[in-house]
Amino acid sequence: MPCAVAAVAFFFPRLIILLMVLFGSYIGDAYKTTIWPLLGFFFAPYTTLAYAWAWHYGSGSVQGFGLFVVILAVLTDLGTHGGSGRATRTVVIQRRR
Repeated sequence: MPCAVAAVAFFFPRLIILLMVLFGSYIGDAYKTTIWPLLGFFFAPYTTLAYAWAWHYGSGSVQGFGLFVVILAVLTDLGTHGGSGRATRTVVIQRRR
């Protein structure tokens, strides 16, 4: 079951964040304010989920393997933003021809 949740989280991170906020306190425990999860929902969903997981995995701190997972999530978020920008440029260039 945890593998299925992880697979769904990889493909639909915003849905998982929304469900976690509505039906649990997992995100609320890791983030003491509302602004960071809200910004993470729109701009860095993988990082938001990874930080919440790493915070719980590390019992209130992000260290060791949890820090590694957060760094991978940041790189994934940057890759998704960069990939979408490249795809947009490709479509615009093809339309000009």
